[in-house]
Amino acid sequence: MSDVKTKHGDKIEIGAVSEHLLEKYNLPGPRYTSYPTAPVWKDDFGPDDLEESYTRAEALATPLSLYMHLPFCESLCLFCACNVSIQKDKSVAIPYLAALKHEIEHVSGLVSKQRPVIQFHWGGGTPTFLTPAQMEDLFGHARERFAFAPDAEIGIEVDPRVTSRAHLESLRRLGFNRLSMGIQDFQPKVQETIRRVQPYEMTRDLILASRELGFESLSVDLIYGLPYQNAATFQATIEQVLTLTPDRVAMFSYAHVPWLRKQQGAFATHLPEGREKFQIFRAGLEGFLGAGYVYIGMDHFALPEDELATAQQDRTLHRNFMGYTTKAGADLYGMGVSAISSVGDAYAQNRREVPAYQAAVAERGIATMRGYRLSADARLRRSVIGRLLCHTVIVKREVEQEFSISFDEYFASELARLAEPSTDGLVILDRDEVRVTPLGRIFIRNVAMVFDRYIEEQKMDQKPLFSKTL
Repeated sequence: MSDVKTKHGDKIEIGAVSEHLLEKYNLPGPRYTSYPTAPVWKDDFGPDDLEESYTRAEALATPLSLYMHLPFCESLCLFCACNVSIQKDKSVAIPYLAALKHEIEHVSGLVSKQRPVIQFHWGGGTPTFLTPAQMEDLFGHARERFAFAPDAEIGIEVDPRVTSRAHLESLRRLGFNRLSMGIQDFQPKVQETIRRVQPYEMTRDLILASRELGFESLSVDLIYGLPYQNAATFQATIEQVLTLTPDRVAMFSYAHVPWLRKQQGAFATHLPEGREKFQIFRAGLEGFLGAGYVYIGMDHFALPEDELATAQQDRTLHRNFMGYTTKAGADLYGMGVSAISSVGDAYAQNRREVPAYQAAVAERGIATMRGYRLSADARLRRSVIGRLLCHTVIVKREVEQEFSISFDEYFASELARLAEPSTDGLVILDRDEVRVTPLGRIFIRNVAMVFDRYIEEQKMDQKPLFSKTL
């Protein structure tokens, strides 16, 4: 096997990934969109606790990141593990949107207009399940109640199978400047098996229309490890994706969790695993790096001029429930069914079922079902894990200054456990920093897990809580 060079000349030594290394590190682990991760959160954290966090955030006057969850899809993709509601009847959106607007009114009433919205994102589900008129009404409702920064990042997830030119024109007119769209794989047999038939031409035409309308950033999602994939077919998909020149690419490992999502059991016998799945990942890695993309890590690639790549170099990159972002320092206010908030030192999640969400909002204005208030130790570990995943380095002095600790003393046991990954070539340990090597970026979730104080007890669960790291 050959090595792969990154844009900065670093070599990712793919040949060093032996069967032994795969067996040792390809284990279930979190993606760390939060720390502590959601399984640790508490059911006794309720609406009053979240509003208390709102009050503290007001005193700090932090900027805002808003997320709104629109859960409806017309059909179920069998690989999907998202919180979705499959509906053919579009009228179901009417009471849901009324509840979401009620929640917007309640939350915005607790937020000063002196705090700018610097990031606004609609996810799902399929947000373009809504009609253009419904999108305009919802967006207008939010814009009237929050103060948007002139340069706010305004993004939406779209499904090329149901997104029309009229949708795109409405979104652009409203001020949306970023689009994210799922592809997963362009091979017909894979698409038919996962029940997401989306020809290359359909995706190409939507991207061409988006660029014509002036959307500033386009990203696409791929999944490796799907049924009937192999390295050669996935390489063909990568070559097709490269003709579309997306600004960003998310290439996720398929999370096979049939005990949580029963529909995934339909193709359990056709999944590539172990070395075969790694070869599929390798095809994607080689394809995007060979085309000049920067490997951000944790499944993500970006063009060299994209602000994600710049932020990683500058060590200003941040990670939240929406993935990698350049909007560090903003509090995330999540609205809609199952939406997650990260406000100051607290996390909160809304109710997961649409009827329960709508009832809770009608009664209380918000629909918090669980959450977590971070301890001093959790804040420290969140910072350390975030630095690893975003910047691939922990500068000990910076952590010591921020948290008034001795890094080597506080993390003595963690540093001892990193000795083996260091021997395996995944990290470099020296007096001043912990640095993930180019090879280690493939297994960066494993390195982060060393600093997770809850991971060992979560391994005791009968069924894994997380997907494998590769």
